[in-house]
Amino acid sequence: MIELINNIIGNIHSSTPMIRWLVYVMVIVISSVIVLSFALLYEGFATYAERKVAGDIQARIGPNRVGPYGLLQFVADGVKLLLKEDIIPFYADKWLFIIAPYIVFTASFAAFVPLSYSDHVYVANMNVGVLYIIAVSSVVSMAILMGAWGSNNKWSLFGGMRAVAQIVSYEIPIILSLLAAIIIPSSLDMKDIILYQSGGLGIFRWIIFNNPFTLLAFFIYFTAAIAEVNRTPFDIPEAESELVAGYHTEYTGMRFAFFFMAEYGDMFIVSAIAATLFFGGWQIPFINGVAMPLWLRETLQVVVFLTKIFVLIYVMMWIRWTLPRLRVDQLMELCWKYLTPIAFFDLIGASVWVLLFNGKGVYDILSALFVH
Repeated sequence: MIELINNIIGNIHSSTPMIRWLVYVMVIVISSVIVLSFALLYEGFATYAERKVAGDIQARIGPNRVGPYGLLQFVADGVKLLLKEDIIPFYADKWLFIIAPYIVFTASFAAFVPLSYSDHVYVANMNVGVLYIIAVSSVVSMAILMGAWGSNNKWSLFGGMRAVAQIVSYEIPIILSLLAAIIIPSSLDMKDIILYQSGGLGIFRWIIFNNPFTLLAFFIYFTAAIAEVNRTPFDIPEAESELVAGYHTEYTGMRFAFFFMAEYGDMFIVSAIAATLFFGGWQIPFINGVAMPLWLRETLQVVVFLTKIFVLIYVMMWIRWTLPRLRVDQLMELCWKYLTPIAFFDLIGASVWVLLFNGKGVYDILSALFVH
């Protein structure tokens, strides 16, 4: 989980391979428990925050009964879902129906692995971290279709077909916009991308401010990412007024909760990618070079990284309770007629910028001009 654990593993020079394998298994289990606990705690508080944001926007109070300020409302909801009867429709494909929510949640959970929360806090430092997240996230569409088909319900099937069409379509502008940012540091490693954005005056080294094309790439990515996680105004697969509840109409209890938690997990992942690739990750603006104890620096880096993520999540919630839902034709038109062509031209523009200025950003170019 943490670099310290990796160092401990590296210092084990036992002649018995079994001991090394046992240590590896222990580390994997401990890392999984830590990340899973964090993911579940975040997803619980995210449901509370969603209701509070909705209440504020609609001039309501929101949850305020269970615990101080309603903070334990998500615990009460979790207990309620655990106690709910687990119903499997008689005509459903039993095995597809059962396994689909677990695959959705597992794919969402696995995407937490390559994230770099600070200079020394991460689960796995992958040199293909961005590619790994894109690959793992693609499994979600398959699992959603499995659950929709396995339910043997026409509303579920309609929702599943919409979800697959939407997710597959919006993956194209997402990948193109990410490429426009990745060609700047020329790395798929999440930690390397963050380290590239260090130095200078902090925020001016962030990739979003590198050139006009990376600035545009962020807005393309964020818009497509909202559609990728089925959030309003792109929640066509779950349109209550048309499809009851979409692909999870027939699900009850904890199986329904897995779909629900996966959505909030995906919100965290897409926001973490945006924070890493465009906003400097755990880089602390203006105090990167200040000497401080290692524990304090690591703590500040984790807090800064999570703050950037939660700000982006808040924007998603804000948008959900502000904008109306798009129609299906409007949704696909936005992707294929606008976002995808703009993302292609943006990638070409970012590539030309890198060739002309050797990867230097606006800040570096202006600094060189003023120095001379």
